[in-house]
Amino acid sequence: MSGNSSDAQAELIRLRRENELLREKLRQSGTQEGVGADRLSLPEYERYGRQMIVESTGGVQGQLLLKSAKVLVVGAGGLGSPCLPYLAGAGVGTIGIVDNDTVEVSNLHRQVIHDSGKVGMLKCESAREVLGKLNPNVKVVTYPVRLDYSNAFRIFEGYDIVLDCTDTPLTRYLVSDVAVNLGMTVVSASGLGTEGQLSVLNFQDCGPCYRCFYPTPPPPTSVASCSEGGVIGPCIGIVGVMMAVETIKIILGVYTKENFKPFLMMYSGFPGQTIRTFKMRGRQPQCIACGTERTITKETIESGIVNYNVFCGSRNYNVCQPEERISVSDLQDELLDMDTTVLLDVRPSHHYKISHLPHTVNVPMKELRNLDRSVDALQSRIPQITESSDVLVICRHGNESQLATRLLKDEFNIKNVRDVTGGLFKYIDEIDPSMPKY
Repeated sequence: MSGNSSDAQAELIRLRRENELLREKLRQSGTQEGVGADRLSLPEYERYGRQMIVESTGGVQGQLLLKSAKVLVVGAGGLGSPCLPYLAGAGVGTIGIVDNDTVEVSNLHRQVIHDSGKVGMLKCESAREVLGKLNPNVKVVTYPVRLDYSNAFRIFEGYDIVLDCTDTPLTRYLVSDVAVNLGMTVVSASGLGTEGQLSVLNFQDCGPCYRCFYPTPPPPTSVASCSEGGVIGPCIGIVGVMMAVETIKIILGVYTKENFKPFLMMYSGFPGQTIRTFKMRGRQPQCIACGTERTITKETIESGIVNYNVFCGSRNYNVCQPEERISVSDLQDELLDMDTTVLLDVRPSHHYKISHLPHTVNVPMKELRNLDRSVDALQSRIPQITESSDVLVICRHGNESQLATRLLKDEFNIKNVRDVTGGLFKYIDEIDPSMPKY
C-alpha cells in the first residue's frame, strides 16, 4: 500500500509540475507576442486553440490581431446574418452593426441569425443578443439608424474595416466614399436569386474603390431587391461567409500592399455551384472619390453636395392620376361582374402561380414591354381585349401596375385602364387574408 501511495504521490507532483510549466509557457507566449494588456486569457486559449494552430493564422499574434480589430458591419440581413457569427466566433474584438430594420417572417429563410421569436425586433439588437451568447469576449455596438450622409462619418470613425452588406447602389457608393476618406478597407458583396459577388475595396488606402469599378450607377429600373427578385438562403449565406473569410485575412495580414490584386469573386449556386475570380483594374487616377483630383470629400458628403439620391436615381412609380386608380374595395365590387372587364396581372408568371385572383389574365410586365405597340399584338396575348375594354391592372404592391397602366393607355391606345392601388397584397390584407402572401 505504501508503494502505491508513493507512486500516486509522485505522479501527482509530476502532473502539477507539468501543469505549472504549461502555464508558464502560456504566460511567456502572451508576454512575447502580446503588447501590455493585450494578452489572451486561459479561456481564450481554449476557445481559439483550434484556430491558432492553423499555421497561416499566425498563432497567438494573429489571435491578438483579431482581438484588437474593430469591424463595422452595415446590414444584418442576408449577407450580415451569416457573416456576423463567424466574425464573433473568430474573436474579432469589437463589432459594430448598423441596421434600422426590424425582423420580419419573410426574412427568416435566409437571415438565420434571427428567429421567429424576434419578429418585430430591431435586427441589430437581435444580432447583438446572438453574438453575446456565442462569444461574451466580443464587444458588440449597435447603431439602429438608417445610414446616410449625415451620420456615416460619426459611425465609421474608430473602426478598421467596414463590411458592406447592403442591397442598394446608393448605400454602396456612400459606404465606399466615406471609407476612402477615412482610409478604411471595405469588404463589399451583393447577392440575388442564386448568385452573389464579392470584392475588397480601398485596400490599405491604395486599392480601387467602388467608384473605380462602377463610375456610373446602373439604371434604377435594372436593380432588383430580394423582395422583388427573390433569393435562395444558402446561396447568399455562402457569400456572407466568404465576406467573413476575407475580413479575417485582412486582419491577419494575409494581404499586403505587395501581394494584393484587385478582384471580383462571382458565386453561382444553380445548377452547379461555381466560384470564379476575375482580376479587376486597380485604382483609377481620374476617380472622383480616390483619384489624384478627388472631389468627394468629407465636407462635400456631409454638406449634401454629393447627392446620392440624384446620382443613383430612383424609380418613379407615381405615374397615374387619381382617376386612373381603383381601390381594392372597389375592385371587389368589380369582380362581381367581370363580363366586360379584363383583370390583367402583370407579375412574373412564377409569382402568379403562387397566388392570384380568379378570372385574371397573366402577362408579365417584361413581356408586355416587348410587345409591338398595337392592339393586334396585345390581342395575341389577351384575345378578349379591345380598344374599348375596361382593363384593371394588378401587381404585387401597386407599382409595376401603374407603369403598365401608363403603357396600355399611352402606347397601346386602350382608353379605359385603371391601376389597382396597393396591388394584390393590399387586397389580401383588406379583403381576403386567406390568400397566400409571399
